Amino acid sequence: MKKFSRIFKYLSAHKGQTGLYFLCNLLGILFGLMSFTMLVPVLRILFEADSVIPASTAPASSLNFPQQIFGFFRDIVQREDKSTALAYVCIAVIIFTVLKNFFLYLSLYILNPIRSAILRKLRNDLFAKTLSLPIGFFSEERKGDLISRMTNDMTEVDISVINILEVFIREPLTILIYLGAMVYTNYQLTLIMLLVLPISGLIIGRISKSLKKSSNAMQEQLGHMLGVIDETLVGMRVLKAFNAEGHQHLRFTKLNNKLFRVRNSMIARREIASPLSETFGVITVAIILWIGGRQVFAGTGSFDGAAFIVYIGFFTQIIAPFKNLSSAFYNVQKGSSALERIEQLLNVENTITEIPNAKPLPAFSDSIVLKNVSFAYGEKQILNGINLEIKKGTTVALVGASGAGKSTLVDLVPRFHDVTGGEILVDGINIKECKIGDLRKLIGVVSQDPILFNDTIYNNITLGTGGATQEHVEEAARIANADKFIKQKPEGYQTTAGDRGVRLSGGERQRVTIARAILKNPPILILDEATSSLDTESERIVQDAINNLMQNRTCIVIAHRLSTVQHADEIIVLDKGSIAERGTHAELLGKGGIYKRLVDMQQVK
Repeated sequence: MKKFSRIFKYLSAHKGQTGLYFLCNLLGILFGLMSFTMLVPVLRILFEADSVIPASTAPASSLNFPQQIFGFFRDIVQREDKSTALAYVCIAVIIFTVLKNFFLYLSLYILNPIRSAILRKLRNDLFAKTLSLPIGFFSEERKGDLISRMTNDMTEVDISVINILEVFIREPLTILIYLGAMVYTNYQLTLIMLLVLPISGLIIGRISKSLKKSSNAMQEQLGHMLGVIDETLVGMRVLKAFNAEGHQHLRFTKLNNKLFRVRNSMIARREIASPLSETFGVITVAIILWIGGRQVFAGTGSFDGAAFIVYIGFFTQIIAPFKNLSSAFYNVQKGSSALERIEQLLNVENTITEIPNAKPLPAFSDSIVLKNVSFAYGEKQILNGINLEIKKGTTVALVGASGAGKSTLVDLVPRFHDVTGGEILVDGINIKECKIGDLRKLIGVVSQDPILFNDTIYNNITLGTGGATQEHVEEAARIANADKFIKQKPEGYQTTAGDRGVRLSGGERQRVTIARAILKNPPILILDEATSSLDTESERIVQDAINNLMQNRTCIVIAHRLSTVQHADEIIVLDKGSIAERGTHAELLGKGGIYKRLVDMQQVK
C-alpha cells in the first residue's frame, strides 16, 4: 500500500466525503443484516407444530436480540393468524432491503466524485511535471512510452482507485459485520470456517504477486507500440515513398504479437481469482453444512434449524465480498505496476530549476556573455571552452559542420539546457540566478522546424503572449508577410492549422511562427536554420519577414546557407564544440580557413 501513498494523499482532501461514504456503507450493511435476522423468529413461528405456544415454552435461541421480534410475531399469530404475521415480515424485509440498497447507492453516488477528483489531480500533476521537465529529458525518452503512461497507465490506476476506495472499504466492513453475526449465532462453526478460508487467501495471494511482473511488461509493450504508431503517422510520406509499409507493419506485428502473449499470460493469472475463491467457498459451505447439520440433528444446545438456515444466509453474504477482495488484489497488483511507472515520471529530477529568491530580469540592456562555457550529455562532450560576448543590437552568426554544437549553444541561452561548466551572463547576471520566466520572456525563437499546434492560426500566433488584440495579431502577420495568405483562407485567422500545421505549406507555417515571434516582441532573437527547409520562392518571402523581425534586436543566427549571414556583426565558426574562427565575413575570407572552405563549397560570391 506504500505505492498508493500519493492516492491516499489526494484522498485526504476529501475526508468529509470519505466519512459519509463509510457511514452509508455501514448503514446499508446493517439494514441487510436486519432483514436476515428477522428470518429466525419468523421461521420458528411458521413451522411450529402448535402456533400458539406459551412464552415460557418457546424454544431457546442463541440469537437473543431476535427473541423480541419472535415475541412480537408470536403475539400477532395469537391475535390474528400466520398469514398476517407473514405479511408483516414480508413488508419489513422489503423496507429493510429498500433502505439497504438506498444507502449502498448513496455510497456510490458519494464515491464517484471522489474517484474522479483524484484522477483529475493525478493527471494534472503528471502533465504539469511533463511540461516542467528540460528538453534533454525528451531526447532520451520514447514519446510513445510517455503517452502510454498518461493514458493506459492512468486507466489501470483508475481501476485500482475504484478497488481501493470501494472494495477495500465496503467489502471488509461487510465481512466483519456478518462474521460478528455468525460468531454470535454459532462461534464453533465460525472458528472452523476461519481456519479454512485463510488457506484460499494464501494461495490467491501467491498467484497475485506474479501478476505485477506481467502487468509491467504489458505496459512497456504498449509504450513501444504507441511509439511505432506515432512514428508511422508522422513519417507516412517517407514510408510510402520508399515502399516501406511492409517493414513498418512487420515492426508493429512483432510488438503486437508480444503484447498478445504478455496480455494472455496476465489475464490467465487474473481470471483464476474468481474460480479459486468460489471453489474454496463451496468447500467451506460443505464443511459448515456437515458440521452444522450434525449439531441440529443432535438437538443439543440452542442451535436449531431456523438459526442454522439464517447462519447459512449470513455466510452467503460474505462469499461475494471475499471473491471481490481476491479480484481486487489482482487489480491492485496491476494498478501498482502502472502507478510505479507514473511515479517514475513524477519523481524525475528537474535539472532546470529556479533558485529561491531568484533575481528578476525585466529588460535586456547591455550584453549576453558566455564565459568558458562547456556542456556535455553524460560523458559525451558537446561544447568546450566557449567565450563569447554578444552586445545589445548586434547580430552574431554561428556556422560550422553538422554536429559542431551550434544548436546546443543557442539552447543554453534560454536555459533549455544548463551549462556543465562556465557561466552565461545576461546584463551581468548569471542566468541560473534569474527567474526562468523573465529570462525566456526576453527571448524569441524561430527554429528550422516550424512548430504549430492543432488550433486556429490566430491562437498559434498569440501563443504565450496573452492580451493581444486582433489588430496586434494582424500587424504582426503583416510584418511576417503572412497576413495576405491568412486572409485568403476560408476562415481567415480562425482557420485551423491542422495537426503539426499540416494544412499549411512549409513557407506558410514558418511565416506564422515568425508572426508569433514578432507579436512577442522580444529584445533577443534566436534563429535556428529558419529558411533551410524552404524552396527558393518561400525562402525569399520568409527571409524578408526575418529581416523585418531582426530590426533593432539582438540576434543569434544559425545558418548553413552562408549567404544569409554575410552581414552579421560577427561570425563564429564552431568545430567539434570549440570556436575555431571568429570575425566578419571579409575577415574570415581573408584568413583562408574553415569559413573560407565552407564558402567555397557553397560558391558564395
